[in-house]
Amino acid sequence: MTKYIGAHVSASGGVGNAILNAEAIGANAFALFTRNQRSWVSKPLPQLEIDGFKALLVDRGFKPEMVLPHDSYLINLGSPDEETLQKSRAAFLDEMQRAQQLSLKLMNFHPGSHLNKISEEECLDQIAREVNLALSKTEGVTAVIENTAGQGTNLGWKFEHIARIIAGIDDKSRVGVCIDTCHTLAAGYDLTTEMGYNFCFEEFERVVGFKYLRAIHLNDSKKGTGSHVDRHESLGLGMMGKDFFTRFMHDEHFDNMPIILETPDPTRWAEEIKWLRSL
Repeated sequence: MTKYIGAHVSASGGVGNAILNAEAIGANAFALFTRNQRSWVSKPLPQLEIDGFKALLVDRGFKPEMVLPHDSYLINLGSPDEETLQKSRAAFLDEMQRAQQLSLKLMNFHPGSHLNKISEEECLDQIAREVNLALSKTEGVTAVIENTAGQGTNLGWKFEHIARIIAGIDDKSRVGVCIDTCHTLAAGYDLTTEMGYNFCFEEFERVVGFKYLRAIHLNDSKKGTGSHVDRHESLGLGMMGKDFFTRFMHDEHFDNMPIILETPDPTRWAEEIKWLRSL
């Protein structure tokens, strides 16, 4: 039973630094931004940086499939606004291409928002079309849909939303899912009891299927079940309850995939990773 645990670490000063930052907290998986997540356009990755990243990854013993790059927060593939959609399309393709350049296998993204201007169905179908477009122009990288808390008009908080996007993807071998535990709770799936936990993941299997699960964002939540508020908390300090983490660590569904902390206090990451392993 192998759990690959890490955190979303800083890549400030070059993508290779993310590897060193992950190593420093005792991680065997990690997430990073491969570009400035707050700008639409970023400078291309220099070849020297790409080569250095790949070499360091091998040198420090990280598997490429246990690295989970995260796309820019600006991107909205479901946007009803043509200008935003065009910018999102270009930025998402750039994100996928960067992952490919770094020989990484995954690209984590938030599905998108309808902004009350188009129906949920239209928005979900548009997201699928945009992912198809990016997949057709790249190879070897799986687009990984992250479930959301359902704040505002964000879609992807129901497993049914994710299933609809997957249904619209042409190459099913290159689409996957990342479950964020804080988002799952906020969306209304009660993970705080054994019964709720079992029900949630039985639903996931029934509606989406574990065959699509590629990654986990393991976060506690400041807000309770069904709050639709996306506020991460350090492990064991929020609404999830410590029993949840014990259940999770013993659940074989989550073996052999990147389990990424996005908890709010980076100074606790090493301690949190150690605590999870002790369970």
